[in-house]
Amino acid sequence: MQSANFGKSQKWLLISIALVYLALVLVIPALVVFVEAFRDGIGGFFTALQSRNFQKAMELTLIATAITIPINTLFGLCAAWVIARNRFPGRALLISIIDVPFSISPVVAGLMLVLLYGERMGWLGPLFASMGIKIIFALPGIVLATIFVTLPFVAREVIPVLEDLGPEPEEAARTLGANDWQTFYRVILPNIRWGLIYGILLTNARALGEFGAVAVVSGSILGRTSTLPIFVEQSYQNYQSVAAFSAALVLAGFGVLMLIGKAILESYYLKKSPSH
Repeated sequence: MQSANFGKSQKWLLISIALVYLALVLVIPALVVFVEAFRDGIGGFFTALQSRNFQKAMELTLIATAITIPINTLFGLCAAWVIARNRFPGRALLISIIDVPFSISPVVAGLMLVLLYGERMGWLGPLFASMGIKIIFALPGIVLATIFVTLPFVAREVIPVLEDLGPEPEEAARTLGANDWQTFYRVILPNIRWGLIYGILLTNARALGEFGAVAVVSGSILGRTSTLPIFVEQSYQNYQSVAAFSAALVLAGFGVLMLIGKAILESYYLKKSPSH
């Protein structure tokens, strides 16, 4: 009896610790963002969102994200299939290279891009400048930085799913006369969909919220090359707290929408495939 009570005490202690931790790290900060965003009322919130600097930051963030997701999704699928279905010299090295954005600071990644594509001192920058292409302190640099920091997510989510699936379903489909596209669409994609969805969600979240690498390559010029996370930081430093928290709330709203979308997809597929 005493041991049972002790076990219940431990359970409630751990639950209490988890709840307090979540409150301090997640719930209270999110509540502060919400309260500060509406400190001047709903009118103040929408006024902040109507500023030219906010709208330019939103535009750059959405464009960079919209370009990044399909590129890294395609790369991730190709890399995952090659790694999961083949054994070749350098396979471990390839996996390590894909993981490089996980292991280095985003600021270092941004500096690498500046040293490579800078107009004056970059290795390739003068070549692009001679063709009239500006990369650093412009949209192409922002996109490259976003692609770099989000590169591993889709591949890393899909690789273990493909390895668990094995090559047998693909071989069976080809034996029955399916071509490569039919094999991918009807056999591979339904089995990897959750890994692919999670990878895309992670890519989207990181692309929307990336700060360090983008801050280095963009120059953080307010109203021109500032993305939404940079706009939040600059507004707060300029004592425009309502604008800063309003933009932060918009970023948080994107995250909530992604979670809702994931839940809807899960519910749809569970209803469609009750056996799973």
